[in-house]
Amino acid sequence: MDELVVTRIRSRSSWEVRHFNRLLALGLACVAAAGTLPGQPSLKLTVQWDKTTVVSKSTPTLQVVVNPPLRHGEPLSAASYQAVKELGADYVRYVPWLPYPKLGVAELEPPTGQKTSWDFSLIDPMTKDFLAATEGHPTVMNFSTIPTWLFKTDKPATYPADPIQVTWDYTQGTELRDPTGKELGDYYNRLVSWYVNGGFSDENGVRHESGYHYKLPVWEVLNEVDFEHKMTPEQYAQRYDAIVEGIHRASPDTKFMGMALAMPSLTPQYFEYFLNHKNHRPGIPLDFISYHFYASPDAQQTIDNWQYTFFDQADGFLNSVRFIEEIRKSLSPETKTDTDELGVILPTDNKAGDNVPPPPAYWNLAGSLYAYLYIELSQLQIDIIGESQLVGYPTQFPSVSMMNWENNKPNARFWVLKLIKDSFHPGDTLVETKLEDAHSEDLAAQAFITQSGRKLLLANKRNRAIEVPLQDAEKATALTVNVATGDGAARSVKPEGGKIKLEPFAVTVVSW
Repeated sequence: MDELVVTRIRSRSSWEVRHFNRLLALGLACVAAAGTLPGQPSLKLTVQWDKTTVVSKSTPTLQVVVNPPLRHGEPLSAASYQAVKELGADYVRYVPWLPYPKLGVAELEPPTGQKTSWDFSLIDPMTKDFLAATEGHPTVMNFSTIPTWLFKTDKPATYPADPIQVTWDYTQGTELRDPTGKELGDYYNRLVSWYVNGGFSDENGVRHESGYHYKLPVWEVLNEVDFEHKMTPEQYAQRYDAIVEGIHRASPDTKFMGMALAMPSLTPQYFEYFLNHKNHRPGIPLDFISYHFYASPDAQQTIDNWQYTFFDQADGFLNSVRFIEEIRKSLSPETKTDTDELGVILPTDNKAGDNVPPPPAYWNLAGSLYAYLYIELSQLQIDIIGESQLVGYPTQFPSVSMMNWENNKPNARFWVLKLIKDSFHPGDTLVETKLEDAHSEDLAAQAFITQSGRKLLLANKRNRAIEVPLQDAEKATALTVNVATGDGAARSVKPEGGKIKLEPFAVTVVSW
């Protein structure tokens, strides 16, 4: 496991990050871990339907990271892409990532005067499956792994002959061998031309035909650049510009997304540099920025602690979002934002050989965390809110999966996303929604006026049932994802006695 991956993993669970999140959370109300006392009253919920807070700009979606179970013909791949197709989300993110170089790098060896190594035979079947599943919807493409031969290295990088054998040391080097960036831009020009222009001419002038004429609405330029190749803000801006220019020659209508930072809370200098148009070549667009958040509990914690840790860390992240938004609005207010990796990485994901399944209720708790982030980020008018990720499995971040790799069914994290995506859309009106009670921190609530009527999104953060009183409860219907729904879709529940009951970690949408 190379330094990059060790750093990535530590970034999700290190003492420094946990301590930073706790510092950010100082001043927030402390929540006791005690269970419900007998006779505890219901929460008081007040919705002022005539008082608008903001109009939503937010699109809920997910990311798809390339890995072996998603190869064409695999049962989990077929089930996963069927789920993506039925979801019908916009801006699904597609990332062929560094652990499998043959599945994500189209030119693994440097060209010579005699030959080149361009090869899409393993990449195309997976990419075509993704594009078929998302047909009719804008996507975010990100072939994030740069051929290592484009960097100065002490010796050539190696990679497994077996395309599905994982390797963590392919991404090497910090300085490009061509400091102008032209060679880097040309690689991405040819890669994109393969998919949008029917093919390309290689470095020796030899034509490679694909026959593809896809549209690529958004291209995200590289991934977690604060870790991968350890780029400085200055280096990244130069490489972003070179890649954008290269892709624009092949696909003039494509928009671009930048940075995909792993640790936005710790790296404000990237935003300050990247969002300053003076730091880019003339005419380079800054259409989107992107960054990530994963909750990461201590190894000693259990789900009884996670129900607090996840949300405390999320509050720290949200403080960072507010800070980043001020930078964006000051330097480049036309730039949009995509939080395109939101999830949890459990300590049992962190090293090879870990295969400890989380308790079944974990999937609902992680779904509740996404619903909470959707509410809060919608209030902040974040444009794209992306859950991570479609498929994980033992040794490959299983706690982040939205598919059950044992039965090939979508799990509760997926069904929470689908419930939110089907219920709420950009242009919905968020209205003032208040929770009042000593235990109001146990629940997230937001009311929306949508094109199909009034709706209320509720997320139970706790491992116990919560009752919420509703106005006009007799006229309401509700759909919920909870532990009882398992790997199934949201089910209908009815308010009773003027209240809606949320089971532990339930996410519920009430409609009038």
